[in-house]
Amino acid sequence: MTQPTQTERARPEAIKAVPVRHPGRWVAIAVLAVLGAMFLHLIFTNSGFRWSFIFLEYAEGKRGVMFTEPVLEGLRGTILLTLFSMVIGIVLGVIIAIMRLSPNKVLSSVAWAYTWFFRAVPRLVLAIIFGNLNILWTRIGFGLPFDKQIGALFGIDNFDGQIFSIRSTDLLAGFVAGMIALGLSEAAYMAEIVRAGIQSIDEGQSEAAVALGMSRSQVLRRVVLPQAMRVIVPPTGNEVIAMVKDTSLVAYVPVTTELFFQLQQVQARTFVVLPCLVAALIWYLIICSVLMVVQHFVERHFGKGYGAAGKARQRLRAIQVEQGGRVTPTDTGEGTP
Repeated sequence: MTQPTQTERARPEAIKAVPVRHPGRWVAIAVLAVLGAMFLHLIFTNSGFRWSFIFLEYAEGKRGVMFTEPVLEGLRGTILLTLFSMVIGIVLGVIIAIMRLSPNKVLSSVAWAYTWFFRAVPRLVLAIIFGNLNILWTRIGFGLPFDKQIGALFGIDNFDGQIFSIRSTDLLAGFVAGMIALGLSEAAYMAEIVRAGIQSIDEGQSEAAVALGMSRSQVLRRVVLPQAMRVIVPPTGNEVIAMVKDTSLVAYVPVTTELFFQLQQVQARTFVVLPCLVAALIWYLIICSVLMVVQHFVERHFGKGYGAAGKARQRLRAIQVEQGGRVTPTDTGEGTP
């Protein structure tokens, strides 16, 4: 009886992996490199930019137009206008968002009407209107409403029920008019941002907090808003950056202590157009770049506990609670090597 011969299977040859080629990427890189080189060539070789006018000396014995005292004063005014307008917008926006979510139909309707109006009106038109509101009143103040009509009803001529008043030309002009216009407009957008952030939180958390005996305001301050900040912060950062740029609109109020207005004045005196506009562009780039960095760190702060790393930390805290012990750095893989 013959034994069956066992044939050995030949070993397969090693796989020769060929990387996938992407010629389109290299073409795109080449096109972008050429465009970038053309842009740099335009910036550094075209005499129309007049970089010495911008950075070194725009007139005899005077610094570059970016660093003259009026322009720096306008820069400070732009920063202050952005700050005050955003404070008004954020505070009023939170109030309007809460009103919009209120079960009271009157409050929610008033909040809806506010957001409808101020989102529909362009900010430039709004700023110019507020700069001319002194046409409607000679004085603005606080006191008894309808004081003139009440005095006429009782036969008292020139009855004045105002406790404090100021001339409207002093109040509704320049910086204050621009600040109020931008702040009221911003409040409409912030109201929608805050409303979206509040609605992103599960209602079960609010119900659980109420079951624990918290009031509605406590639930909002201690439970809802801290979690909603993760959703609110990114668009709010975008609104701050947009506000920096929108401050240039109040140059038409006019607000004299504003960056774009001051550079327009330099342009009118020197008849040099493009370098003054480039100087404004550079200052806006600097301010917005700083704000973007700040926004990044604020987002990272309020984003703690979310994402892969945050969820891992939450699981470790849950294990710690279950075991009744302390999770050591060795357990988290964060120990020293």
